[in-house]
Amino acid sequence: MGRLFGTDGVRGVANLELTAGMAYKLGQAGAYVLAGEVKHKPKILIGMDTRISGDMLEASLVAGVCSVGAEAICLGITPTPAVAYLTRLYKADAGVVISASHNSYEFNGIKFFNCEGYKLSDALEEKIESLILDDPTDLRLPIGGEIGRRKNINSSDEDYINFIKDTLKGDLNGLKVAIDCANGAAYRVAPKVLREMGATVYVINDMPNGVNINDNCGSTHMEALKDYVKDVGADLGLAFDGDADRVLAIDEKGEMVDGDQIMAIIGLELKREARLPKDTIVATVMSNLGLDIMAGQMEINIVKTGVGDRYVLESMLKNGYRFGGEQSGHIIFLEHNTTGDGLLTGVQLMGVLKATGKKLSHLASIMQVLPQVLRNAKVRNENKGKYLEDEVIYSMCKELEQEFHGEGRVLIRPSGTEPLVRVMIEGRDKEYITKKAIEMVKIIEERLA
Repeated sequence: MGRLFGTDGVRGVANLELTAGMAYKLGQAGAYVLAGEVKHKPKILIGMDTRISGDMLEASLVAGVCSVGAEAICLGITPTPAVAYLTRLYKADAGVVISASHNSYEFNGIKFFNCEGYKLSDALEEKIESLILDDPTDLRLPIGGEIGRRKNINSSDEDYINFIKDTLKGDLNGLKVAIDCANGAAYRVAPKVLREMGATVYVINDMPNGVNINDNCGSTHMEALKDYVKDVGADLGLAFDGDADRVLAIDEKGEMVDGDQIMAIIGLELKREARLPKDTIVATVMSNLGLDIMAGQMEINIVKTGVGDRYVLESMLKNGYRFGGEQSGHIIFLEHNTTGDGLLTGVQLMGVLKATGKKLSHLASIMQVLPQVLRNAKVRNENKGKYLEDEVIYSMCKELEQEFHGEGRVLIRPSGTEPLVRVMIEGRDKEYITKKAIEMVKIIEERLA
């Protein structure tokens, strides 16, 4: 990770870590770097979620963008994937999202898309960081008529809705869906697009007030939606996170269907339609082993990457894959969009229900979710990368995996931000793997503390 940018933009507590001054500098440096090669007046799209700090940060970001002679095109409240798509549609030079995704309301963040709708490379993020932290005098600030302007676009919701509708052949007539908008960025567009596609829609948590985004709702808190699906007799439920780049589902019985299961359902349908290049789904090392077992039975390949949607996307672009994602519900359809898109994923999932005529619980049963146990071992920070160099730890991992005979696994990885080694064990017997995880944490702490 960089000095300012983390794995998903710049993020922190608004007005404490992510200040108005920092937003101004990010707008200024980001516009300068991303529009540096164009010969016309640069155009930067800006969207945000529903956090109370959004207005403050947007104003500062716009000022920074305009100060280097770029136009700031404000979309208002809109999902992150909408900004990625609209950046391409409007032929903008960059897109910016003000959001802290699934975090609580006091946090906010700023992340950039390039002109093609992709998140920035490490090299571009480093250029922006360098302008802010090392040598801001490199910025050329125009005067007079060369200063940038702010503009608003009022058609962005409709343009994004039309895009989502066009990704599915046919309609969603006859389906009943309950959605949890997390009091976030999808609160307007999600109900509208699903109704326009013919579904009967029931909605909760669609009244944002600036401080209730992700507050016991959305994809990080599924309990209310589980009950709501059963209460209204819906065929399924869809829970978005704050910026709607991810979605998790609830089946008609009130049981959760996670991102791995959603990928299994949609991936299998794509394969049947000959729309899954190389019969491959890209997942991460944290995806459930049940996905691998299903894939083996259905002759689908699973390619694993490091944790994070940017690594999933990197593998897809490098190898010609078109579909992949994370257990968290951050799923990428490269055929349609350049980033995870919760609304797109929800529509595609509903499309499978409509095409097959099957219940979601039946479709989800194609993949058995094996129990996962996660435990943290506290170690010295300088030792957290040495777990595989230790013969005792390495042997313990290998012996346990051999014992599982392909129906379980051990994954150990260091925390990126804390002096911890994370131990994840997966298998059919939760009590047994919990016992083994506790034993392994004890050994790691003894050897590396």
